[in-house]
Amino acid sequence: MPVPSSPLKLPPLAAVRVFEAAARHQNFTRAADELGMTQAAVSYQIRLLEDRVGAALFVRQPRQVVLTPLGQRLAGPVTKALRDIGTVFGEICEENQTVLTISALQTVAITWLSPRLARFQVENPQFDVRVRTSQHLVDFATEAVDMAVRYGPGGWPGVTAEKLFDCHYAPLCTPELRERLGLREPADLLNAPLLSPGDTKWRTWFADLGIDSWSPAGRTTMTLDMQAMSIQAALQGHGVALAAPELFAYDIAAGRLTFAVGHAIRSDWAYWVVYPQERQRERKIRLFRDWILAEAEAARMTLARMAGSRGMTVPAP
Repeated sequence: MPVPSSPLKLPPLAAVRVFEAAARHQNFTRAADELGMTQAAVSYQIRLLEDRVGAALFVRQPRQVVLTPLGQRLAGPVTKALRDIGTVFGEICEENQTVLTISALQTVAITWLSPRLARFQVENPQFDVRVRTSQHLVDFATEAVDMAVRYGPGGWPGVTAEKLFDCHYAPLCTPELRERLGLREPADLLNAPLLSPGDTKWRTWFADLGIDSWSPAGRTTMTLDMQAMSIQAALQGHGVALAAPELFAYDIAAGRLTFAVGHAIRSDWAYWVVYPQERQRERKIRLFRDWILAEAEAARMTLARMAGSRGMTVPAP
């Protein structure tokens, strides 16, 4: 059974800091000026330290103090330790102020966040922006992450979650596939090549239209784990993907994708920007929060115009 380690027997750290300054200046007055203290306070802290070690650390002379052999033995390690602490704290503070780390699900990071992130970087060149993808809910207390973009119901304890946009699911394909298959009405999809037909959202989509005859049984098209993969297959003309048009608005606007037919279903979940409640006043948090909310609103309005121009029926929030 391992023996528990003994606690460190540290002297008063305030006294150690005073000792380092006095040893460096060899003068209590100059040490007091540097530390914003009185000379009497410096003398008091030195006496505390000498009482702790049981011996004098300085020889007091009329215009200066000189380290005793014991004081000399302490001075080097103490100075190095304080410098090391100062260096580490400086690096951490600089990184905390200039590095912005964002966690996001892979699909939203690739399809929605990354194409827009350059605008934030141009507007805020002082930040080093880092995006990490993960499937789990980030723990801000234990992970080196500042903010997250998440898909879910919201209302997570201990964090502030602000809605970016609601999520809908609509059948998307290339304009060429839509014309070749003559897709016009929702019922036309009953015989179309659907990507990931076993996804329960397809059954929900058909049921929302009152079409109960649809079944994935016997269909041999591809099954893909992520929306981004389904959309890549759709872009190659391999079938119709049921995906969130909010995430693929750039492809829709560019004409690479279109709504296969004019109907969408609304998810009970949404996309959110999430950050720790206690950090909401930090400048980098505020700047990114304001920027991403504005981007989400602009994207929502653009998509609504595109959907309307294509006769798309999008459920109200």
